[in-house]
Amino acid sequence: MTPWSETPLFGLVATLVLYELACRVQRRWPLALLNPVVLTIAALIALLQLAQIPYDHYRHGGDLLLFLLGPAVVALGLPLYQRRAEIVRQLRAIVLAVLAGALGSVLSACGLVLLCGGDRLLALTLAPKSVTTPIAIGIADTIGAITPLTAAVVVLTGCLGALIGPGFCRLIGLRDPLAMGLALGTAAHGLGTGRMLEIHRGGGALAGLAIGLNGLLTALLIPLLLWLLEWLGVLVG
Repeated sequence: MTPWSETPLFGLVATLVLYELACRVQRRWPLALLNPVVLTIAALIALLQLAQIPYDHYRHGGDLLLFLLGPAVVALGLPLYQRRAEIVRQLRAIVLAVLAGALGSVLSACGLVLLCGGDRLLALTLAPKSVTTPIAIGIADTIGAITPLTAAVVVLTGCLGALIGPGFCRLIGLRDPLAMGLALGTAAHGLGTGRMLEIHRGGGALAGLAIGLNGLLTALLIPLLLWLLEWLGVLVG
């Protein structure tokens, strides 16, 4: 008989139960650091380590939840549709802002890796860090990056953005909820969007738009930038 921990049901049930508990903790102590996603990730890591359960066993069920990320991103189209007139009026500014964010994300990630002595492979792995997980994994596979590490960095980026993003925006004087939503969606994809929806529905709608735009632009930009940097000799070897 197959142990329960090796069935897809284990990863699915463990994630959902721990997330529900994390949500209750966050409702009891409504602190930004107690983000339910962050708490769930930490609890899952602790559970697998303490019970000595291989990650591959958990992944059988975890992949079911990963599959749902695609429909979840599509579902963000509803608040976008509700604010379509406002979005159309500002579409040019929105696209330019997300393009700047996509460029900044890719160049800063690759630049920091190279400045710290990292190699080409690590730079490529971190390049799509601000793109939603399904798109980031596709980009990583295409450019020959370390796909599991890319996925981990994407989740870490989203968690960090959800935790400190709103506070950082206010610190630098960015208080308009729509602009804040655009920034969080571009930098912290789904997790940042989820946090923004808690703060302001309109800002969450723009964050959802930014997820799609950033994914599209980054998927187009990374191969182009890769070719350019290799032509310049920056990413050789």
